[in-house]
Amino acid sequence: MQQIIVLLHLRTSYFVFRKWFFMSEERTEISSLGEFGLIDHLTKNIEHQNASTILGVGDDAAVIDHFGKQTVITTDLLIEGVHFDLMYTPLKHLGYKSVVVNVSDIYAMNATPTQITLSLAVSNRFSLEALEEFYDGVYVACEEYGVDLIGGDTTSSSKGFVISVTAIGEVAPDQYVKRSTAKPNDLICVSGYLGGAYLGLLLLEREKKIFLETKGVQPDLENRDYIVGRLLKPEARRDIIEFFEKEKIVPTAMMDISDGLSSEVLHICKQSEVGAVLYEDKIPVHPDAKDFAYKLEIDPTACALSGGEDYELVFTLSQSDYDKIKDVNGIRVVGYVTEAAEGAHIITRGGNKHELTAQGWNAFSK
Repeated sequence: MQQIIVLLHLRTSYFVFRKWFFMSEERTEISSLGEFGLIDHLTKNIEHQNASTILGVGDDAAVIDHFGKQTVITTDLLIEGVHFDLMYTPLKHLGYKSVVVNVSDIYAMNATPTQITLSLAVSNRFSLEALEEFYDGVYVACEEYGVDLIGGDTTSSSKGFVISVTAIGEVAPDQYVKRSTAKPNDLICVSGYLGGAYLGLLLLEREKKIFLETKGVQPDLENRDYIVGRLLKPEARRDIIEFFEKEKIVPTAMMDISDGLSSEVLHICKQSEVGAVLYEDKIPVHPDAKDFAYKLEIDPTACALSGGEDYELVFTLSQSDYDKIKDVNGIRVVGYVTEAAEGAHIITRGGNKHELTAQGWNAFSK
């Protein structure tokens, strides 16, 4: 299987517009194909992987049949200059990530992703070769997560690159998990490590600023491939959902962590009408992320609580499931659910108690 590898040393070329943004012998203008010609070109090699995909690209609508299972649907919008910066985001990685952020939402419902639709708005700054590279990443992600690209739309944009993905999944009847069903005394758990993607963003933004302000300076990413990879090529936690199915575990509530742990826990508290206690010393931060945070003289825990874009899962479990997860690599208990009247708090390593606040990314802050 073709794989995407996050480059260990990003070169200067990632901090300038790529060659296909300009006129060259290798550049093919999208206008030369037309809308339907472009769709045909970009989707000509689609291979379906799910029996539930009855009819895909090529008609006015797709047809799917989940054979008695319940259907889960989610959608995400990614805007250039708001959600991603093409000065340091390779288009192949962007295509991959566009799929991952949507299938992560499907997993957060305890469901299995099966199909996606993909719509793009692009300016004439982009060539056919640029879109081919973006779609290469989309197809790798589709193969990795076993989903079918079954449709979408393309149109022109007066400025920049706009991506809209809708993901469709299936779940056994009454096995989907909501945000609103956590109960007092449930355990609060997370998958993986938190805060790495935010630190990767800080590093890339720092190097972009230096590159733009200082002529001839080469970007120096300090071999920080872990945190750069967490931002540019996140992975959705299919393995956790497969583990739940194998062990017959159904979380009482679940979300994916796109806006920071504190924000997601507070969402669960609000919708479940409960409180929460988190323990700072239980929150998992990767050693490489900690090292870079200390270098920047910022708190690694703050990055985990408010950084976002980790696409890990936060979920609550009945205490009766503790023995099933206590020795599982990649799952950590970070706190517990309380009655709503107790509020939401974090206990620091020093034993102090502070109110939990959401300081994550706000989509409308710009």
